[in-house]
Amino acid sequence: MYKVQSHQIAQHINIRLARKSLTGSLLFSDSDELFYKISEKKYVYVFQFGIISYFNVSSSEILNIESQLSPFIKGNVEGDLSEDIDVSVKENIQKVSFDKVVIPTMNDEMIRLIMLHTSQSVALDRYSDITEQLLEEASVHTKSLELRGKLNISSSKLKKYIGRTLNIKNSIYENLYIFDSPEATWQDEQLAKLDIELKQTFDLKNRYRNIQDRITIIKENLELFKDIWNHRESSMLEWIIIILIVIEVIDMFINKIF
Repeated sequence: MYKVQSHQIAQHINIRLARKSLTGSLLFSDSDELFYKISEKKYVYVFQFGIISYFNVSSSEILNIESQLSPFIKGNVEGDLSEDIDVSVKENIQKVSFDKVVIPTMNDEMIRLIMLHTSQSVALDRYSDITEQLLEEASVHTKSLELRGKLNISSSKLKKYIGRTLNIKNSIYENLYIFDSPEATWQDEQLAKLDIELKQTFDLKNRYRNIQDRITIIKENLELFKDIWNHRESSMLEWIIIILIVIEVIDMFINKIF
């Protein structure tokens, strides 16, 4: 029995610098990921969005690897964001259940798929927490509109809120590829089947859609807040113009009298 452990250790890992630090046989790499076989039956998968996944790696080895990567990480994350799943190898059997995966051979690509989807599940947990917080913040302001009839947020805070939401939305699109599959699955029926079953077991697509639904609701709220602020600023500008006209008229009237 082997164990896959995926941990969110930061918001970002510099993949280029991490590649220079890690040792082992590099099986796959691109600008976002590094997949290593560090020894017999031991693997490490590093993602630029701050997650590291381990296969059959001891706690002491994990601490050593994360210590090596610590100079190349950026941004703290709150809480213990992690996901574990057991993996066993049994000839002619391939099965995915809630807490266990059985594969027929010690296949690099199968192990990579398991580690990939376990890590995507961790990323979904993080983005779910973030979007939930953003939605709760938006609810505070909509409640203010309901009870007081006005928006209780300054223009600068609203702009920061919009910027934060857009950054999260961009980050989700960049880092989550729930609907895509690795190229290796395109020509291997067993890998394709494993890919589908893992996505179903982790409920990746539904969880992703829930996050997208929250983003849509938040976006609609922001559009409303922005329209209210634009109307408020427009009304203020109109009053300034009216006051200036009144002052000009009074000034002309005084000049004519005296």
